[in-house]
Amino acid sequence: MDALRLLLVLSIISPFAATAAVNGGDKVALELYYETLCPYCSNLIVNYLYKIFESDLISITDLKLIPYGNAKIKSNGTIVCQHGKYECILNTVEACAIDTWPKVKDHFPFIYCVESLVYHDNYTYWETCFEKLGLDATPVMDCYNSDRGTKIELKYAAQTNALEPPHTYVPWVVVDGQPIYDDYRNFKSYICEAYKGTPKPSSCSESSVGRIRKVKIDLLNTLFGQESFKSKISRVLPAILSWLQ
Repeated sequence: MDALRLLLVLSIISPFAATAAVNGGDKVALELYYETLCPYCSNLIVNYLYKIFESDLISITDLKLIPYGNAKIKSNGTIVCQHGKYECILNTVEACAIDTWPKVKDHFPFIYCVESLVYHDNYTYWETCFEKLGLDATPVMDCYNSDRGTKIELKYAAQTNALEPPHTYVPWVVVDGQPIYDDYRNFKSYICEAYKGTPKPSSCSESSVGRIRKVKIDLLNTLFGQESFKSKISRVLPAILSWLQ
């Protein structure tokens, strides 16, 4: 089943990834801040994010993956990851893959393959993804084994730490500069609503883009933007999200 899904990802990326944006509008920025061994992150990538390539939605989306998440930088400059040393390894490997193959249509299959193994708790076999995808492992491993990988991760650390409002968990999904909080699985709706070009892709007409989502995101941004609310919102956020749904 995993092999079939991987073939599906490859087949759906080919026809759509290079498609130009629909006339009249800039692409919508979709940023995923994540860490490689986070189960919620792998679930998002494996079961949801790949669908962006299934249709013409990718034609209006500028997808960026930032594998750093909740890692911390120690005083000596070394990086400590939330789920341990192996997560730091895979964060750097995936960062090197993005650096080696900058186009999303080129690096996403590899990241999808690795995260599929994470999802099934087989991540120690991540190197098999090179062979499965027919990729040359040399540039990625050269990056990982040199200071290049660390420099890329430090760049991702700076990007993650500069988020406003700051991220409070992962996966942290941002659409055109605005986080969508716990509604991250519905990223398609936010992309369609943010896109200003006409006509919108056909996949957007299939999506229920209700005004309630905008109300939700505006409310959360207002609350998180006020320091006095931060401690309170952490307790009442689940209730607010449930009510708005």
